[in-house]
Amino acid sequence: MKCTVCGGEEFKRHAVLWDGLINEWQLSPHETEYVNRQQGEHCTNCGSNLRSIALANAINYHVRTAKTLSEFVNSSDAKLYSVLEINEAGNLTPILRNFPDYKFGEYPQVDMHAIPYPDQSFDLVIHSDTLEHVSNPIHALQECRRVLKPGGALCFTVPVIVDRMTRGREGLAKSYHGYADTGTDDFVVQTEFGADAWTYIMLAGFTTVSLHAVEYPVSVAYCAIV
Repeated sequence: MKCTVCGGEEFKRHAVLWDGLINEWQLSPHETEYVNRQQGEHCTNCGSNLRSIALANAINYHVRTAKTLSEFVNSSDAKLYSVLEINEAGNLTPILRNFPDYKFGEYPQVDMHAIPYPDQSFDLVIHSDTLEHVSNPIHALQECRRVLKPGGALCFTVPVIVDRMTRGREGLAKSYHGYADTGTDDFVVQTEFGADAWTYIMLAGFTTVSLHAVEYPVSVAYCAIV
């Protein structure tokens, strides 16, 4: 396995899930293993976890480069892309900031139901493990589509449990990406995405969706084209 962010080939892993979250999400041992790898296995060179590497794969696919993402953002071709990142994509964010035309929107200050930019403002919109916290994910995806130029792409990740269908958590106990005693309502999980996650993208009006895996089902990113 090779890191498409920096080119590194050495990886380490650690568990990130705790018993409370495993029980809330009713994860099997197999599901627990691949989610732990998705979030906790990382390149020892740049620190990007497998989730971020999958996201880099989706971005590299759209910009049609064989370079690492680190190399591409410092190339002359990067000037062709106006980029909006919503919420920090972990260790990928310092790399993305090297795009010459880059804007950052901090979540939840930037409302994904009302992205504060005009129509057709960006060539790339990027977010990572954020959509599951939004009350209406299809509307949020429509907002991402609205601010994209024709031919532009939304590249993003969400936590996906691939052997089940998507479910909302309305009526269930609050589940956080973080312990409940330190979490806020902005980081409550609203949607647990499953194998049908791609259909939400199409319902939002995108015409083409591709999936980019590091090691299926360990980590998958989506690239949706206007």
